[in-house]
Amino acid sequence: MTLQAVGSTRRQAVDRARHRSFKIVVTGPFDAGKTTLIRTISEIAVVSTERDVSSYDRGVEGRRHSGRTTVAMDFGRVALTDDLALHLFGTPGQERFEFMWDILAEGMLGFVLVVDASRPETIADARDQHLHFRGLAEVPLVVAVNKLARGSGTGAALTRVRHQLGLPDHVPVVAADARRREEVKAVLVALLRALHRQLPTTVTSLPTALPDRAARS
Repeated sequence: MTLQAVGSTRRQAVDRARHRSFKIVVTGPFDAGKTTLIRTISEIAVVSTERDVSSYDRGVEGRRHSGRTTVAMDFGRVALTDDLALHLFGTPGQERFEFMWDILAEGMLGFVLVVDASRPETIADARDQHLHFRGLAEVPLVVAVNKLARGSGTGAALTRVRHQLGLPDHVPVVAADARRREEVKAVLVALLRALHRQLPTTVTSLPTALPDRAARS
């Protein structure tokens, strides 16, 4: 190996050491808005494994849906500082891909549970996924309630979701349109703050806010 090659290898190792990342899982029922949420906030082109829903999928779900489903994972990235980033891993929503939930949950620092307020019949799936991921790791979570009609009843709707999921008061439940960057940003900020409350010695380097560039359209 030449001296130039050795120098290049060392520089790459230093760069890797400088650029740290924290793993966040985005999960929720089939068609809740997980992929959309990641695409809305990611600074890079999202790596996605979405495909058209098959007749088999329709038979299993028997529910209204967008016609697309994730079969393995989605991946996006949000920079917090010049050398620190959140890596967002989106899970499949269907239970038959449960094996991927366990794989993607390995090493997660926290997770976002996306709930579809327009399809109350999926709340049981959301509750099962909450219990599944909490069983894998005792890490902070935030619930993002997507597709929620806004108005005077918003607060009551969020309280209802909290009760249906059996969540304690300290878990943030946030109304968030997965298509709107500012609202997705608020979800991640809530998770960052939850991380500081629950894992203070682990996340000393994490900020409690996202930079302005993470909120640009």
